[in-house]
This record gives sequence, C-alpha cells and structure tokens, in this order.
Amino acid sequence: MRRAHTTTLAADAAPSEPAPAPAAVAPAPTLRTEFDFELPRGYVDADGVVHKSGTMRLATARDELLPLYDARVQENPAFTTVVLLARVITRLGDVARIDAQLVENMFASDVAFLQDLYRRINSEGHTRAAVTCPSCEQSFAVDIAGGRLGES
Repeated sequence: MRRAHTTTLAADAAPSEPAPAPAAVAPAPTLRTEFDFELPRGYVDADGVVHKSGTMRLATARDELLPLYDARVQENPAFTTVVLLARVITRLGDVARIDAQLVENMFASDVAFLQDLYRRINSEGHTRAAVTCPSCEQSFAVDIAGGRLGES
C-alpha cells in the first residue's frame, strides 16, 4: 500500500492567528555636523557691514593636518588657529568667501569665541554648557553658540 504525502505550505494554510505586526524600528540617530553661531562682536567687512551669524562644521582629520603644511603655520605655529577656523567656518553673514585673511581681521574676542566653539563641538559634540545662577543657585544649560540675550 502506498501512502500519499500531502504537504501544506504556510501560505496555503488558513492562519489561526493574525501575523504579529512588525516591531516599530526607531529611526537611526543622526549625527549633527553643522552648528550655527552668533559672534559676540561680529566681523566688519571692507564696506563697514557687520556679519555676526554663521555656521561651523565638524572638523575632519584632514582639516587638522593640512595647516601643518602651510608655510605661515611653519613660520608661526600660532597661525594654526587662523587656518583651521577658515577651513571649518562654512558661513558668516553674507560674506562670499571665508579664508585665513578674513579670520585674521576678526576681533580677538570673536576668534576666542570661535576657538571655544570649535573645541566644544569637536570634543563634546554639542554647544551646551552647564551653568548656575549666582542669585538663586539654580543649575541649567545654556547654548553657548550665541544668540540674542534671553534666547540661550
């Protein structure tokens, strides 16, 4: 006697239970690579126009290595900051081109601000700083990338 084998495929069978819904997949976290800022004083161009708002991007290894081959940096290592900032500032007001000469002509307080911003975004990944109110001793975070008073 011969036996007949019947195979039932899952697709042919009537489901006894509904198929489980696919699990919700959380969106992958995005890496923030550009940071807007507001200069404390502002860059004054040749026409006397003040440019305060800008954008800085995260630095790459290349950004940090290329200034070492620059003749101005080899002559004066302090010039590294100027060359490096010129590479990572992607926008400053309506200025068409950002280069080392522009950074050289910024106020020292603005360059110091940009150095601090560079350090924060490239080592800490954000522009927030923890502060404490001297009056009430309440702790809170502020965005040190600048902005008008009361908007931090």
